[in-house]
Amino acid sequence: MRMTLTTATLAGLLVSATALAEDAPMLSTSGKFDQASGEALFNQVCQGCHMAEGQGSHGAGAYPALAANQKLGAKVYPVYMVTSGQGGMPGFKKYMDDQQIASVVNYVRTHFGNHYADSVTVEDVQAVTRR
Repeated sequence: MRMTLTTATLAGLLVSATALAEDAPMLSTSGKFDQASGEALFNQVCQGCHMAEGQGSHGAGAYPALAANQKLGAKVYPVYMVTSGQGGMPGFKKYMDDQQIASVVNYVRTHFGNHYADSVTVEDVQAVTRR
């Protein structure tokens, strides 16, 4: 009976590990995320902390809500946060190119109760990262 339990446990762990690996953010051989769309980047990179509806969370760590967040109104703020990080959030500049950063910031600024019409451009990202 102990052998069956061990085998079943190992099988379950392998299935779980495979499922997790399939959902994990994909890095290309360049070390950058492969996703191009802001939605895909949010879903695979951001939602793990900021939650599926951008509501943030509190518990083992505090992750600010992106939903209805007035700080996102200034384009520079979310670009800086994504590229540089702050307060325990890592910066993603080495994992995302400028277009990906603009895409994920634009996605967050137009979803979750945010309705900011002015789009972030690659040039906006470059202006923040080249300071």
